[in-house]
Amino acid sequence: MTSQAPSRLSELLARLAAVKGQARSQARAMSGEFYTSPDFAALERDRLFRTQWICIGHEGEVPAAGDYFTTELVGEPLLVVRSADGDIRVFSNVCRHRGSPVAQGAGNASRFVCSYHAWSYGLDGRLLAAPLMVESEVFKKKDCALTTLASERWYGYLFVNLDGQAAPLAPTLAAAIPHIRNYHPEQQHHVFCADEVWNTNWKSLVENFMEGYHLSPLHATTLHAVTPTALCEKLSDGPAFTGYRSNFHPDCPERGPFSGDLTRQEQRSDVFYCVYPSFVVGFCPHFTLYMCLRPLTTGTVGIRWGVTGMTADPQSPVVKDYVEFCKKFSAEDRMQLERLHIGLHSRHYVPGPLAPDAFEGTIWDFWQYISRALGTE
Repeated sequence: MTSQAPSRLSELLARLAAVKGQARSQARAMSGEFYTSPDFAALERDRLFRTQWICIGHEGEVPAAGDYFTTELVGEPLLVVRSADGDIRVFSNVCRHRGSPVAQGAGNASRFVCSYHAWSYGLDGRLLAAPLMVESEVFKKKDCALTTLASERWYGYLFVNLDGQAAPLAPTLAAAIPHIRNYHPEQQHHVFCADEVWNTNWKSLVENFMEGYHLSPLHATTLHAVTPTALCEKLSDGPAFTGYRSNFHPDCPERGPFSGDLTRQEQRSDVFYCVYPSFVVGFCPHFTLYMCLRPLTTGTVGIRWGVTGMTADPQSPVVKDYVEFCKKFSAEDRMQLERLHIGLHSRHYVPGPLAPDAFEGTIWDFWQYISRALGTE
């Protein structure tokens, strides 16, 4: 009897384990299968997105009691609600009767009523009414609340942990705070939010957001004049995050209004962070751009992205101009990443060396994180 050849997934995990702890000087890009394999994607969903803190939006999307929005995460329908006491809760958006979603889209409500059989729930998730169920011997109203999921807020961003077993989020990000605090994201106003789906792998978008190597070549008419590649620098990383600073071109004008606490360097630079696995955010002097990423398939990623800023009015010219600027360079990224995903399927693709730390060191950090989480000897 001959032994079976190891599965492709086993080979990928062994290759991933071999990456763990390698010196930065040996950093290389990863092979295409890590972005295209359905088996590897399924492992990511189970061991990353169901077990770790995942950002799903911003508290500014639900500013008043009764405000809500719905989303999904690896197949789990979610309902985010600001309750009457001002707290923000994340519920499983699934009726406790037969599983139909109890809310759609976004808006404001005093209660949530399942359209199937009219079971209704309060803003705190309690079951308020279940028509004709009093005659059921097994029905107990108190046992039929919406399932509450573990959630945390960090600088206004909403994170959920599906299995409820993750350690608290905030302590894992403490080492990044010195580079963030003066931008005062907690004081900024939520001025824009949108949902999109791009035809690329979620990891490709994380990598793209987190490296400055492409800023000058890909964004020659948008970002190069503001934050050219040559002026990027790596920031210290931690087990739960990586980051880099993108310094402004000397000819770039001031970008305000901004907090009076910013140092001169902070007034003249943007700071980008990835909170593993899939939250990416750029703290800029006048605005903050964020993206909450969710894997849909190996070749599609759900994006909830938005902007917060020192200016409160979403209709003000400075806000509109910045949002349009973001849309312009994001369209360039989308075009390139969708092309990239085609190339990653090629059997002739041989991963090349990563650029020096200032330009692509964050990508190596990202894959070190994945190797720690998923790699096996």
